[in-house]
Amino acid sequence: MTANGPTTTYTRIDQLLPYEQELVAIRRHLHQHPELAFAEHGTSDFVAARLQEWGYEVTRGIAGTGLVGTLRVGQGTRRLGLRADMDALPIHEATGAAHASLAPGRMHACGHDGHMTMLLGAAKYLARHRHFSGTLHLIFQPAEERGFDSGGKAMVEAGLFERFPCDAVYAMHNHPGLPQGRFAMRAGAFTAAGDRVFVKITGVGGHAARPHLAVDPLVAAAAIVTSLQTVVARNVDPAESAVVTVGRLRAGDALNVIPAEAEIGISVRSYSQEVRALLKERITSIITGIAQAHGVQAQIDYIEGYPVLVNAPDAVALAAEVARDLVGPDAVDVNFPPSMGSEDFAYMLQRCPGALVRIGNGPADGGRGLHNARYDFDDRNLPYGAAFWSQLVERFLG
Repeated sequence: MTANGPTTTYTRIDQLLPYEQELVAIRRHLHQHPELAFAEHGTSDFVAARLQEWGYEVTRGIAGTGLVGTLRVGQGTRRLGLRADMDALPIHEATGAAHASLAPGRMHACGHDGHMTMLLGAAKYLARHRHFSGTLHLIFQPAEERGFDSGGKAMVEAGLFERFPCDAVYAMHNHPGLPQGRFAMRAGAFTAAGDRVFVKITGVGGHAARPHLAVDPLVAAAAIVTSLQTVVARNVDPAESAVVTVGRLRAGDALNVIPAEAEIGISVRSYSQEVRALLKERITSIITGIAQAHGVQAQIDYIEGYPVLVNAPDAVALAAEVARDLVGPDAVDVNFPPSMGSEDFAYMLQRCPGALVRIGNGPADGGRGLHNARYDFDDRNLPYGAAFWSQLVERFLG
């Protein structure tokens, strides 16, 4: 008690330090045993066993390997969801670390091993101390890296929020390039919608010395690639943001052969539904028009991937309050720039208000950025992230 009445003491980072060695061991175990999208069987078993050991009610088999651990404390009626992603990437690790991946061609190159471990650290701490009243759902999601038909979408479509209702849902992602232990967030659009376009151009192959007897799909493909550079520059409002990147152009094998087919692969990023629709219309129109002009056929497979991730202002305000209390206001950025990367947590935020929060992972130079063979999660973040989740639960379910 104080002269002004009762006070509330929330979790501090130093209260998670006794868990640090255990969390490092968990994180490095997960790092050594990476599993790809929708194949996270061992990972799911490992997580479920820990949650059950700590007293959580565990529901498995949601979207395949997905699971939810539920802990109910007291008579509170509010419900909170916290999500961590589980899958790894098809990358051969080059860190040289003692805890490097034991699976050739697979590694946790995006820090999902750290995301899971920070949430598990909070899970153990909260189960032991129970300084909240309400229902906590810990969501461990498969296949975030898939790019389309992902685990986040699959869990939502499998009735995630009907089976485990939440008043808010949060996720955390590490951010190389931001100093370790700092937090960053923003209200509104935070990550972009990400679409993929696969184009097959079909002409008539022939001898390189007799081009007049062929219909060259490679020339048409080159014209398409060049014209696509105008989509953003001459169609999108300069005040808006969008990216159209041709990441694949394939055709032919021999220098004396005009190929019969060419392939184009395009990545499309945007922050608003209006711009997203405009990009689709212009890209499709350009490909179709140029193909017709060159006398070739164009088969377009336009796959809409993750939607724009939109953070709710109230959810960001609470996350910022927690972060400032833990690390001080100078280590919290509430106007962090949005990213052109995509994140399938957006599917969950379409159904339930909440926020994605970033935690700094230190320098990104020397190949230490996300999706790089030299990346590794910074273990010093484990007590920071676990304390953040613990205090967020205490405040939201207070």
